[in-house]
Amino acid sequence: MAFDPELATQAYMATLKGAARAKSDAYFEGGYWLILAEFLVTLVANLIVLRLGWAARLSRWARSKAGPLLAAFLFAVPYLLLITIITAPYVLYTDFFREHAYGLSNQGFAEWGGEQLILIAVDTLLAALLWMGVHAAIRRFPRNWWLGGAGLTIGVMMVTITMAPVYLDPLFNDYTPLHDGPVKTEVLKLARANGVPADNVYLVDASRQSDRISANVTGLFGTTRIALNDNLMKQDIHEIRSVMAHELGHYVLNHMGKLIITVALLIAVSLAVVAVGTPWLLARIGGRWGIEGMADPGVLPALTIVISFLFLLGTPITNTMIRIQEQEADVFGLNAARAPDGFARIAMKLSQYRKIEPGPWEEIIFFDHPSGHTRVITAMRWKAEHLDAPDIK
Repeated sequence: MAFDPELATQAYMATLKGAARAKSDAYFEGGYWLILAEFLVTLVANLIVLRLGWAARLSRWARSKAGPLLAAFLFAVPYLLLITIITAPYVLYTDFFREHAYGLSNQGFAEWGGEQLILIAVDTLLAALLWMGVHAAIRRFPRNWWLGGAGLTIGVMMVTITMAPVYLDPLFNDYTPLHDGPVKTEVLKLARANGVPADNVYLVDASRQSDRISANVTGLFGTTRIALNDNLMKQDIHEIRSVMAHELGHYVLNHMGKLIITVALLIAVSLAVVAVGTPWLLARIGGRWGIEGMADPGVLPALTIVISFLFLLGTPITNTMIRIQEQEADVFGLNAARAPDGFARIAMKLSQYRKIEPGPWEEIIFFDHPSGHTRVITAMRWKAEHLDAPDIK
């Protein structure tokens, strides 16, 4: 009987059923509502800060303590911490209680909370520095500040990507050189065969946070590092090769560079809209907030409301951008690892927290990775075209 990719895919789909499938679907579908909820929580938190006059008072205090450049930084730090406190119950539910309810977290509250404090500190510092630069652009170029703001945002993003493997990621996990053995040998063979400059592979102790399978090739300008987590190390070698070939595909296909360019364009367009939308918002209801205009560092909460709304509307666009790259990396990984069944098995395991068979529009709008079904059918179609090859797994 001839190999049928559709039948083979359905056989894989049938391995996730009953309560396990219902749980996976419920977790992922709940995330659809969280996209809206996150915007609403951000909206309410910033309206509280504005309507109660906290933003105006913080702005006056910051301007009394420093010149215009540093005043933006002095405003941003307490403002961001206020937003963090107001939104803390929501974050506690989504990132701790909900993850535990679905069996997707291995952390106790103290460990989780400690990591959150580190994350808050890093995010607050980076965001405050960015606002200092963006606000300087607003003051210097009132009409075209969004161009400078976009450039600064991309600059901070690139610095963060460059620093992440060496300085940021190790704040949350231990990265140790992978011991010599079949996995390291296979990963480095894949890297050399595809022109990836790497002489080591790092192991991440991610199992203390969750059982999620993960790997990456991250970094820029000489900090690029190949890493896989200890959950992936528990899988068989063909599954590991499939995942690592996919991650190497992102590097070989220059997805990071392409994504940075695309994100730069999206941020520029978004900030151009914000440059119009925020003054409009201030003109309509800003008089109650005590904000004196775009040059006031206290305008940041109003600006955040507008850009959060744009991000909400842009969800299908950003998801599709990322999903297309992931699909390209899937195909690259299949060609490099030549392990379609290993890849299909991993796709099924990832469906522990991703809905396995969404509708077409559901996948377009809500999925930033291909669904399990899309990945399995891709692998089975690849397999159908290579049945005569002796080395497929």
